[in-house]
Amino acid sequence: MPRGKGSEVHGIFEKIAGYYDRMNFVMTLGRHEKWCREVAERVAPPASGQLLDLATGTGAIALKAAGMYPAATVTGADFSEEMLRRAKTKPGAESVRWLQADATRLPFEDESFDGITEGYLLRNVEDLDGVLREQYRVLKPGGRIVILETCPPSGLVKPVVTLGVRVLVPLLGQVVARDRSSYTYLESSTLAFQSPQHVAGILKGLGFQDIGWRKKFFGTNVILWATKPR
Repeated sequence: MPRGKGSEVHGIFEKIAGYYDRMNFVMTLGRHEKWCREVAERVAPPASGQLLDLATGTGAIALKAAGMYPAATVTGADFSEEMLRRAKTKPGAESVRWLQADATRLPFEDESFDGITEGYLLRNVEDLDGVLREQYRVLKPGGRIVILETCPPSGLVKPVVTLGVRVLVPLLGQVVARDRSSYTYLESSTLAFQSPQHVAGILKGLGFQDIGWRKKFFGTNVILWATKPR
């Protein structure tokens, strides 16, 4: 089981699993599904390849990938038992291999996967470098990693967006999920997380290449991608 911050985050995600999809839809004004589709499209594993979706949650990205790449083997991994339980009830869930796993110590051999996707994992870990190093280890040469993550606002809109995140996210947690405290944590982790430039720097330091990103939704979310050299 997770310890330290990991134990706290594990408890939060066990608690919010029942309304996680609904809150993602409301907080992104329905854009979350489109972003998950883009993540799955960008990873582009080879035919009959092996794809790992980390922090799979209720399986949004994993299920999109399984539908796009029916010949691939898709593994959806998460440390929350309750998230995985709900993922397994969704249409198409039988096409994904679901696995409880800790992103800091992945239970896979070196170079096991042709592609790795993840959604909102990095802001919830203590050792950002270590988690990305684990992903580099299990990714095959030539494989791509695609990351959906929150992004601290910047530029001229920063004050407005920051205020909006601080007020709206906990408020929506209270109104939609009757859970203000959990979404107060999610609000703070969004604003405190690193910039795409910082994450890209870590990826480059680990040996990834062809690194890029696109910001979404007033700069509050971002999709990053990188390739492990052959």
